[in-house]
Amino acid sequence: MVFKRLFNITKAARNKEGTGDALDYNVTNLKKGYILDYDLKTWEVSACYEYDWGDGYYTHEYKLDAGGKALFLHVEVDDEIECSISTKIKVQSLASGIIDQIMDNDEPPRELVFEGKKYIRTEESLGHFRNLDGSNREKFVSWTFEDEKGEEFVNIERWGEEEFEAAKGHYIETYEISNILPK
Repeated sequence: MVFKRLFNITKAARNKEGTGDALDYNVTNLKKGYILDYDLKTWEVSACYEYDWGDGYYTHEYKLDAGGKALFLHVEVDDEIECSISTKIKVQSLASGIIDQIMDNDEPPRELVFEGKKYIRTEESLGHFRNLDGSNREKFVSWTFEDEKGEEFVNIERWGEEEFEAAKGHYIETYEISNILPK
């Protein structure tokens, strides 16, 4: 037992210096090429993104690929680790004229209905996005809409004047991501 503890401490100390293998990978230290299990499938991290929300607050997003399907894992570390999984959707599928409304009013409606479910706008954030493979940062505005239970969300992002993206997702627990390994 003492040997095991000593070995783990020594190995953990080496990891802080960037050498040696990590003992326990988790969602806060994912890198491109890592593999993980989620929802009974094995996924590969194909891209890593960083969001700068100002005042030294950052979140990370990872594009996960498995058999031609892509998901996005968003990881936020505040008082605790919060994770969500989303997929891209067409902005036009959210509501008729939503792009025109955003362009005319600089914001979307307070609520929207998507796939028969009502979502309420809960957050508006201005941030900077960076693909960790490069150094360019892009400014954007993000609006988050949540369902009444706060379990599912729709997100709309505005990049520049006329470029929009949207995603639909749900919040998950960190234990739902498992078997994380470097490639």
